[in-house]
Amino acid sequence: MGQARIFSVTLTGLQGTLVEVEADVSSGLPAFSLVGLPDSSTLQARDRVRAASARSGIGLAQRRITVNLSPAWQPKHGSGFDLAIAVAVVAAQGDLQVAPPTDTVMLGELGLDGRLRAVPGVLPALLAARDRGMTGAIVPAGNLAEARLVQGLDVDGAEHLSEVLHRFGADVSPLAPSATGPIPAPAEDEPPAPSMLDFADVIGQAQARRAAEVAAAGGHHLLMVGPPGAGKTMIAARLPTILPELSVEEALTVSAIHSVAGRFDSRGGLRLQPPFESPHHTASTAAVVGGGSGIALPGAISRAHAGVLFLDEAPEFSPRVLDALREPLETGDITLHRARGVVHYPARFQLVLAANPCPCGRAIGKGVDCSCTPLQRRRYLTRLSGPVQDRLDMHLTLGPVDVARAGDATGEPSALIAARVRAARDRQSERFSERGWSLNAQIPGPLLRRELAPVPGEARLLDHALSQGRLTLRGYDRVLRLAWTLADLDEADRPGASHIGEALTLRRGADR
Repeated sequence: MGQARIFSVTLTGLQGTLVEVEADVSSGLPAFSLVGLPDSSTLQARDRVRAASARSGIGLAQRRITVNLSPAWQPKHGSGFDLAIAVAVVAAQGDLQVAPPTDTVMLGELGLDGRLRAVPGVLPALLAARDRGMTGAIVPAGNLAEARLVQGLDVDGAEHLSEVLHRFGADVSPLAPSATGPIPAPAEDEPPAPSMLDFADVIGQAQARRAAEVAAAGGHHLLMVGPPGAGKTMIAARLPTILPELSVEEALTVSAIHSVAGRFDSRGGLRLQPPFESPHHTASTAAVVGGGSGIALPGAISRAHAGVLFLDEAPEFSPRVLDALREPLETGDITLHRARGVVHYPARFQLVLAANPCPCGRAIGKGVDCSCTPLQRRRYLTRLSGPVQDRLDMHLTLGPVDVARAGDATGEPSALIAARVRAARDRQSERFSERGWSLNAQIPGPLLRRELAPVPGEARLLDHALSQGRLTLRGYDRVLRLAWTLADLDEADRPGASHIGEALTLRRGADR
């Protein structure tokens, strides 16, 4: 009897920490102690490891077994330590002829029959292990495709605990895969593939289509108000089809977020398509912003990082949910404080809101068909607080689609719009190549008003709106960012009066 150690990884948000799983088997009354601030799911590893080891052909010794998860001051959560605990205990009781390497991490949950089950968060965990000098990893077969996305690690997969023990010289026979079968990672429920959606399907609504193109080109936020059936949801759902593919860095971050959330399907490799999140209006603040018991999980705003967050029927959302978006809209990240730790997630998303003009949805034009009182109309739209609306770059009012006037004419397909968006983003990337950002929506206000300010005299309309109190200083900056995006779409070197005028028109809802 003796001691052994195996390395694993614990995650706090996207930040991984190496955990040294130390096992000590000594004489004394039979007991199995697991220490090092494990949560309830980690603590239950004692029963899973005992049953899985017996099914694998090596029962745990009737001795005093102590397993320590170091650093002991950091809380541990999840069932991903099962494999490391089992191998460490079997090694400590002397049943392995080959000592497990100290530069290899082990992750995986054990079934009572010894099968290895996939666990969430493998991608960020192995990225952290690689950055801390680890060279190898053993993961469940269901996580193998995801694990192999990490460059620089020698990754191996297993379907059963007996396979891992056999590799290190244990006197066991690996169970045949046909007898156990791997337990694959659950695939994420995806919306319809972007290739199935196209802006050519949208009838009419030229201004809304133009606003969607501007939003995609510069990373701007958009509010659309219109009657049911005007095309608000259609336009929002097709916004990802005109966004460029994610860069490698963005793809790693987005894939890591979805891995932690247990929603990453690794069969197609890194996620290159910008994500699209559309929570229901009954969603709680924790579901949208992030939260949960123990260590907070990423919410919809983080899963929409580098993509689109669409809130349909926005006034029906809880005011607490809408107001919780204020800080992420400004900073591009979210920090969640919980009793068991502080978690930081990126949350730089494009916000698209859709709303009816009133509870019945008929307050369009003269509103003769509307059954709502003036007070009901006012209360309905004021559910979107002033601070939230001030953070939205564009505010559009959509009318009913005139089918007779639109006829059978189809609009531009997404491919043509995407080409213009890509060209505009390339101009921004070149202009900001030495800065810490890549989109016009991210330009700091002081820089907008100094180095990137319009030519004197071109911003008279904008200055007048600010002096009249129809724009806040934040709104002033957002109009300038919109003007820069319009100039990039027109391949202009600097926004002129026409670009600023159009930007003010696109933001006119915020000036009421």
